[in-house]
This record gives sequence, structure tokens and C-alpha cells, in this order.
Amino acid sequence: MKKPDKLYLQSLNKLLQNEIKPFNDHEKQLISKAFNRVWEYSQLNPSYEKFNHYLEIAHIVVKEIGLGVNSAISALLHGISSDEYSYDKIEKTFGHDVRTIVEGFNKISDLQTQRVSFQSETFRTMFLSIVDDIRVILVKMAHRLYDLRHPAESTPERYKKVINEVKHIYIPIAHRLGLYNIKTEMEEYLMLYESPDIYNDIKNKLKETKTKREVYIQDFLKPVERELIKAGINYQLKYRTKSIPSIWAKINRQNVDLEEVFDLFAIRIIVETKPKKEQEVCWRTYSIVTDIYPPNPKRLRDWISQPKTSGYESLHTTVKGHNDRWVEVQIRTRRMDDEAERGRAAHWIYKENHQAKDADNWLTQLRGALEKSKTSDRTVYKVDASKASKVFVFTPKGDLKQFPAGATVLDFAYDIHSDVGAHCKGAQVNNIAVPIRYVLQNGDRISIMTSNRQKPKIDWLAYVVTDRARNRIKRQLKEEKYQEAEAGKALLLRKFKNWKIKSSDDLINFLVKHFKIDTAVDLYYLVATEKLDIAFIKKVIFEKLNEESKKISDKNDREPSIQPENVAKKDREDEKEILWIGENLKNINYYFAKCCNPILGDRVFGFVTTQGKISIHRYDCPNAKRLLERYPYRVLPIKWLDTNEEIYKNAVIRIQGKDELGLVGEITSLISKDLNTNMRSINFESKGKLFDGRVTVMIKSVDHLNALIYRLGNIKGVEKVTRVK
Repeated sequence: MKKPDKLYLQSLNKLLQNEIKPFNDHEKQLISKAFNRVWEYSQLNPSYEKFNHYLEIAHIVVKEIGLGVNSAISALLHGISSDEYSYDKIEKTFGHDVRTIVEGFNKISDLQTQRVSFQSETFRTMFLSIVDDIRVILVKMAHRLYDLRHPAESTPERYKKVINEVKHIYIPIAHRLGLYNIKTEMEEYLMLYESPDIYNDIKNKLKETKTKREVYIQDFLKPVERELIKAGINYQLKYRTKSIPSIWAKINRQNVDLEEVFDLFAIRIIVETKPKKEQEVCWRTYSIVTDIYPPNPKRLRDWISQPKTSGYESLHTTVKGHNDRWVEVQIRTRRMDDEAERGRAAHWIYKENHQAKDADNWLTQLRGALEKSKTSDRTVYKVDASKASKVFVFTPKGDLKQFPAGATVLDFAYDIHSDVGAHCKGAQVNNIAVPIRYVLQNGDRISIMTSNRQKPKIDWLAYVVTDRARNRIKRQLKEEKYQEAEAGKALLLRKFKNWKIKSSDDLINFLVKHFKIDTAVDLYYLVATEKLDIAFIKKVIFEKLNEESKKISDKNDREPSIQPENVAKKDREDEKEILWIGENLKNINYYFAKCCNPILGDRVFGFVTTQGKISIHRYDCPNAKRLLERYPYRVLPIKWLDTNEEIYKNAVIRIQGKDELGLVGEITSLISKDLNTNMRSINFESKGKLFDGRVTVMIKSVDHLNALIYRLGNIKGVEKVTRVK
């Protein structure tokens, strides 16, 4: 196998010679082992990306971000396929931390970020919550910085995706972490991509004035340094030219030209002093500067006497230097500067208008660890996933949704829409079917499955954690209860009529009180759900009637409050419960179901709907089995009443046979002329030598229909005649 090129070996040695946090011999051996493993992989896989890609990312991780040995190894290994080099092998060779970082890197790389611009804050929070180790995010940030530096290695589509992620995810995170050099560089590439003409114009103007600017700064500082030394103040001076994106933002905000921008550069004076004398020394320094250069009183910012709510402390002033040029000067102590850089008053807080989120707290702590810690194994990187308060998941279209930890598929369904939740029967999570109680995991892609036969149940309340889902389930259960109660009421009133008992509020109130329930709705609901037996209700009522009858000495004085019209006819009770149809019945709201179109003579049954109406179905109806099995308490026996009235209804007949010349004409002639039957529609299709036809006719009874089917079956060429509905 070919050995690594000399250039790669030199780059490896440079990586091992880490000036920020030197590696020990064992750590150097591990990095070298990872280097060799990646080299071997690159030689065996021609499609593998350039080896230098991963080596340079490791350099960014160590030398620009300041991470240690585990992050360096992870940066080298993250491109190897897990099929080639399993996570178990990585852990066995390099330890658990390396496995965690590499596995987490691949996990966030698989996330769909095409819609990050619409939900950037939620995406950032999700990125920080989905990993167990913050170094995953930092290695990914290094990868994206490499992508920006080498646009030629990406297709235009991929580079656009990189820019989108950098803009909405990694620049804000770098800002929060105080990785200002990386943040600034990313912003430069972003502006170069989005506004290349403006970027290059400002860049060229700054380049033209760079030498003059540096000379000006030195001339400005000389008298200040001289006076600080005379005053015996220990100090450190910093100055920097603002980034091109920052300058462009200021030009737009102030509506001025580049030459008119007050602070193309800023000077910071950091003084060393005891805590008790901080304010005194800062104001003495301010006095020295303003004695030399006249200040602009409108631009004095005193955050020492009254620090910002964030805790930020500093004196800001703008003074007029040589050639009437304005210069921004910041004055603070070493403690103030440290807190502004690493503490709760970090730069990202006072540059933004919103308060820190929970995830930002440990990011701020991490920033301090990056600058102070000298060890490579730092527990500060770890995120306690068990304490995570939120979970982030994706819709099929890639939209990101946020839920409390412990949320389930049912919470997700109700978040989409109440009807989706009510009919949810499960979901496809990452293309795997799961039940409604499945607990959502970070990064899941969820597609809800529904069924019209599904409906909310009381035990669903144990499967949800969001108030939205819980409240909607309770509301739907209540609505369903009222619907069932309506059906129960209709059933009970019909029974009263069959028992020859007059319904009244007194009767209903008596039953409510007797069964120790709260309302009439509860009574009707118990009847509908068969939790209260009709026969038992009947027994209670007649016992009450007999009891009242005994108390009445003269039956002719008045009727009992609950009066049976004909109790003696108990033996005919079953017959009275039958609903007879065939004439215009009064006070009974019924209709013939369109799913099966019953006609006179069909074996039928009645079904009490939730609206209290009665739908008439044939026993061979496609819906009959479901209705009879699931709602037997809402089924009524139906019989046809002999009547001389002729009521015609639609019936659909299917005719099949051999496709012979003139056959269709013979069929239509038989129906319309010989049998005097009205046709509503006719449709015939030929399939080779066979035909398949459907005819809708007006039929008055089953006998009429059977006669028609018999006559059609005798036509030459017709092989089969059946009733469809």
C-alpha cells in the first residue's frame, strides 16, 4: 500500500505540535493511529474524498477552536463509513468519547435542514439538544468552515446548503461561544456569497487605506500611552478593524458612506487594578483620553456606574482624533473584560435583543472551559440528556416541531389538527410503524396514520403530555358522550312508547335519582353504552308504578304520575318494539340508506344515528356487519307493512355475458317495454368477447326485482344477472 505523502506527514507533525494545549506521548500515538487508519481507508476507497479534507478539519478543531485529542481523532475519523469501521471498533480503539462524537456527527449530518431559514432559532436549539456532547457541534462547525474555504470542492447546490446552515445555525452558535474569529470569517464568506459586489468594494477600499489606518492608530495611541505611564496605570491596548459585514451593517444603519463611519476600528484600553479601585482607575483613564482628545458627549456610555442588566461593565466614548476623525474607545478592567468575554455579560448577550435560553447557559460555561482548561478530557462537554426538557422532530415535509420531553405520537397528531389526533391509529417514524404511545426522540421524522374507525378513548389521556392534546381529547370525549347520549335518549323514549308509558321530566328525574347519577345526559349515555340494562330500567319503573297504584284508593280520581296505558299486554311486548314501515309514519324520522337502497320485501334492520334518526339497511349491506357488531344497542327490528301504495326505489342490476350483436337493445327493450320498468341509467363495457353492464331501474318490491332478474337471465347471451344495490 502506498505510504502517505511527505506533505501529509508534515501536516500531521504540525497537528501533533499543539502549542495551545500540548499533547502527551499517548495522545500523539492515538492521533497518529487515527491518521494511519484514515489513510488506509482512503487508499482502499477511490470514491473517498480527499484525505487532506479531514486532516485540515482536525487542524481547525485543534488550533482554531482549541479542542483536544478526542476531537482531533473524531475530526479525522468522521468521514469513514460505519459499515467499514463500526462504532464499536472506534470505541474499542479510541474510547467512548470519540465514538460519541463521531456517532453524533453522523446523526446531525442526516438531519434535513432545507427549511432552516424558516425556523432558525428552533433549529439551533434542536442542534444543541440533540447531541450528548457539545464537541459534536464544534467538529461540525469546523467542517462547515472548511467547506466555506474550499467552495470548488462543492457543487453549487451543496454550497448553497452549506451557506444556509452557516447563516442560520453556525454563525449564531459561534457568536454565543465567543469564537469570534470563526464567526467573523463565516460572516465574510456569507456576505461574499450573497453580496459579492458590495463585499469586494468595501474590501478594496479598506485595503487601500490599511497602511494609513495603522499609522493613524499608532499616532493616536502614543500620547495616550505616555500619559497612562505617567499616571502609573498598568494597561493593555487592543485594536481591530471591524469586519466587512459589520461595516456594511453600520453603513446601512447610519445611512452614511464608508468614509463617514465613526468607528471603522475600535480601541480598547484594559487596565490592571484592585477590585476596590476599578471605577476610580477607569474614570482616571477616561479623563486622560478626553484631556488629549475632545469627546462627543452624546456618545458616552457609562456601564460602570450602572452596569447593564446583563452584568456588562465598561466605559464607551467616542473622541475626535487627528484630522477631525472620530475614534471609538472602550475602557474596562481585566475583570470586566474577562466577564464580558466569558461571563453572563458575554458579547453575544448584549449584541442580541433576547434573553439567554437554557442551552446558552452551558454554552457560555463551555466557552470559559475552552479558554482556561489545560486538559483534553473535559466533562464540561457532556450534556445530560436525561435532563433535556424538549424534543425536536420533523414533519414529512421537513418542518421542525418542538415538544416537551416525553411527548408521544399522539401529541404530535393533535399538534397538527384535532381531527388528525382523533383518528390517529399510529405513525411511521423514520419509515417504521409505531403505536400512538411511542415517545418521540430527537430528530425523528414522523408521518401520522389515521383511520375513520378510530376515535378518542379515555386511556389516551395517559399517552399525552401536552395541554393541547389533553384538552382536545377531553373535549372530544365529551362531544362523543353527548352524541351517544342522543342515541340512548332515542332508544329509551322508544322503549317507553312500547311499554305504553308516557315520558316526562318527573320520570327521567326519578331514574336519575334512583341510579345515583348526576344528569339526564349521564342516564342516556349509560343506556347507549349498555352499562345500564334496559330490562332493569323497566323493572324499576313498573315497581314504582305498582307502589304508586297501591297508594291510590280511587283510581278514577286521578292518574298516577307514571301511567301505563296497557300493562296487561306484556306478552306482546316484543311485537310492539318492531318498527313497521311501508306507509307514511307520523312522529318517526327514518330514511332508506343510500349504501344499499332497500326496497319493499328486503330483509332489513333500523339503525339509530347520533342525530336520533333511523336509517334503514339491508342485512346484506356492506356496512351491516360493522353496525350490527359494534352498535347492537342502536339496532331496531324492522318489518314491512302490507300496503297498496306503490313506492318505487332505485336498484342497480349487473348483467354479464357474451357480447353479441343486438344484445343490449334486447335487454333495454325487455326492461322498458315488456316489463314496463323505468330505467334511470345504463352503462355497458365490452372486454373482448364478453360484456359487463350496469342498469339502474325503478323497482317497487323484491318480487318485482326478482321477476326482472329472472327474465333478463333467460335472454340468449346473458350468463349472469345480480343485484348490486
